[in-house]
Amino acid sequence: MTETNPKPVFGDQKDFFEELEGRKPALFLDYDGTLTPIVSRPEDAKISPKMKDLLAQLAEKYTVAVITGRDMDDVKKLVGLDNLLYAGSHGFRISGPDGLYREHEKTSVLLPELSIIEKELMELERKYKGVQIDRKRYAIGVHYRNAKDEEIDDILAEFERVLENNPGYKKGTGKKIVEIKPDLDWHKGKAVLWILQELGLADDESVLPIYIGDDDTDEDAFEALETDGIGIGIMVEHNGKPTHASYTLNDVDEVAELFAKL
Repeated sequence: MTETNPKPVFGDQKDFFEELEGRKPALFLDYDGTLTPIVSRPEDAKISPKMKDLLAQLAEKYTVAVITGRDMDDVKKLVGLDNLLYAGSHGFRISGPDGLYREHEKTSVLLPELSIIEKELMELERKYKGVQIDRKRYAIGVHYRNAKDEEIDDILAEFERVLENNPGYKKGTGKKIVEIKPDLDWHKGKAVLWILQELGLADDESVLPIYIGDDDTDEDAFEALETDGIGIGIMVEHNGKPTHASYTLNDVDEVAELFAKL
């Protein structure tokens, strides 16, 4: 079920905290736009010392996982905490403490194919000023936040042509980014459910899974948790579009405020 008006976590009714009462949260967190503000260049999205300290404190008490479209190794370096779980490339690669690890079984086929697609997309970076190609292990992002407004339609049209020429891959969308990624039945929501199962939390009623994210790719995780009341989705900076999240936070500062309360 989608909502157009998710309730604020810090609203007058305090419904979120009532749902959490008597249960331990298991936190699943997007990175860009959730743990850090959105910035012009993705490599400049550095986690603040305050946010890092809050995550470290949370991880001492609860399960904390970062689920991101970024490459897993990239986000592990950016966060820099060993006692968290990390799922990169929308969950295609997952690692955590005590040897927890999963990588998609089609790795040997996907990686060389993506390298060929990357070369095709690099033409966009050479042709259009402000376009940045972001190769991840299992996806290739085309950032156009810094491109000229009058060229964006052409950039997206050329992206679509590359996509059409590569069957077996699909488009992902986000804030001023489009991605080419494998057209497989795997996404952030599946990654969250897999982690819950592996950690023995899937049927633990004392635990309340909570996913916090800000973008289109987070909807799979919101839907996975909200279906049948498994957990709670929180959208950061809700833009008015329909969402599977039940609650909303205004910005990264409110995410930090929620962490401090937890």
